[in-house]
Amino acid sequence: MDIAYVVATVLAAAAALLAACIDVVRAEWVRTNMRAYGIPDSWLTPLAVVKALGGAGLLAGPAFPPIGAAAAAGLVLYFVGAVLTVVRARHYKHIGYPLPYLLLAAASLGLFVAS
Repeated sequence: MDIAYVVATVLAAAAALLAACIDVVRAEWVRTNMRAYGIPDSWLTPLAVVKALGGAGLLAGPAFPPIGAAAAAGLVLYFVGAVLTVVRARHYKHIGYPLPYLLLAAASLGLFVAS
């Protein structure tokens, strides 16, 4: 297994799981941003579940490659949606929040495909 793939996957999983935890504790800055983007507070838990499942799927990826690939692809789609949500809300200064998560998930997926 390629070391770069494992490192990117573990980092992407850690980032997704951390983001899920932040949503679960309902950090005030997250709730404020979500409201500014037009996303209701009630969506925080389902969005946290998606991120947590994606992170867990990434961690399962080295043992079960189809699950890891599906998790990486799902997280890429999720964070593309997050970037589009920020752009749609015209909060361009906030684009730096979802972009690193997107790049980590895309790196994991790209390295999986390349290996």
